[in-house]
Amino acid sequence: MTAIITAADFRGHLAHDDRAAIKAALADRHVADIAAAAGELDPRDIAKILLLLPERQAAEVFGYFAPATQVAIADELSRSDLARLVTAMSHDERADLFNRLTPRQQQALLPGIAHAEREDIRRLAAYPEGTAGSLMTSDYAVLAPDLTAREAIDRLRNEAPDKETIYEAYVVDGARRLVGVLSLRDLLLARDEVRVADIMRKGVIFAHVQDKRDEVARKIADYDLLALPIVNGGDALVGIVTVDDAMDVAEAQRGRRVAQFGGNAAVGGGPDLDLLASSFMQMFRVRAFWLVLLTIFGVITSTFVAAQEEMLDRVIILAAFIAPIVDMGGNTGSQSATLVIRAMAIGDVKLRWRDVWFVIRREIPVALALGVVIAALEAVLAFFSKGVGGDVLLVVGLSMAICTVLGGLIGALLPFAARRIGTDPATLSSPLITSVMDLLGVLIYFSLAYAFLGHLLNAG
Repeated sequence: MTAIITAADFRGHLAHDDRAAIKAALADRHVADIAAAAGELDPRDIAKILLLLPERQAAEVFGYFAPATQVAIADELSRSDLARLVTAMSHDERADLFNRLTPRQQQALLPGIAHAEREDIRRLAAYPEGTAGSLMTSDYAVLAPDLTAREAIDRLRNEAPDKETIYEAYVVDGARRLVGVLSLRDLLLARDEVRVADIMRKGVIFAHVQDKRDEVARKIADYDLLALPIVNGGDALVGIVTVDDAMDVAEAQRGRRVAQFGGNAAVGGGPDLDLLASSFMQMFRVRAFWLVLLTIFGVITSTFVAAQEEMLDRVIILAAFIAPIVDMGGNTGSQSATLVIRAMAIGDVKLRWRDVWFVIRREIPVALALGVVIAALEAVLAFFSKGVGGDVLLVVGLSMAICTVLGGLIGALLPFAARRIGTDPATLSSPLITSVMDLLGVLIYFSLAYAFLGHLLNAG
């Protein structure tokens, strides 16, 4: 069994400038293991390690690092070393890197790259971020429909070293319009003289360059594809998105939803917060927006509570139940919203009346049952722990039940409202739902208090 390589191993070898030891430590290592150990080093030392690897392997290791780390490493490499590294990278990854580099780094890089690679980088880097075009690679295999199976296999054999994948080959006509797809398995099982046009699969699933990344990832998952072809406005094949890139998109989407649901979503379509890459001003601006918004809700809620001084003075025990009642509405709303957002994310629920009514029918019985159970529990605990009278118990129990049911319904329906106005449902973050339910909770609580206990004020 091969010993695990660590960052300490690298530091020790680098301190003695022992390149032979580093090469020996890198031998037969998986690129992911190398990246994991090297990732704990500073960019200058990572650059030294990459230069000791074969170019293709170095490019694979480089692809594992975070975007900010890649840019820092690029700044430590000479122009020629960076050009060789970028040339060895997959087409989509080098275009992404190019977009992250500073203008100075871009201008230094381009002259050292061959003309074909330079134009490919510029073309892929021109697509707007977040679209299929920005995610795709131009590193794919194509076949003509009039080739025989034997000729097609020979062509794939010659192209394989320079292609990201050859398991699926795309059949295009003279105008590069996508007419079919053919798996390597189909080719190997076909007779040598059979034409590609006779064994290719028609009706190919594809996406357009302007489609959103999330839609591309969803198509790959829904149709269980190894890669999804991407066409331009003229239906010409211009690239593919592979399943590993789709997995990266899905992972990033999950991270984005966590950020949004936690109140860390960027406003106005900007990038979400990243603990390592976001600047001080970006972190301050995004978090301040949400905190200011939530503070406004809090002030409104506290102002309303303060206005109930006379009621609280008469029935001081009411103050003890404000927090648990409003918290229950927010907690129930967050639970419901999370379930609906997850269902939307995996495609089980869409923005249509049929699904809205389905969610309502599912949520109402559950919310009612939860409301009854929680209200009964709250009343029992209030009676035995505080000796509360029957009229106050009625107010507390009804308020708890109504807030629980209302929180569940609002949490379930708000994601649909967000999708309807074109906003990501996850932006209705848990803190925001909680703040809304805080305000509604105190309105419900004191409305019931005046309804059932208002006679105490008149008596005074």
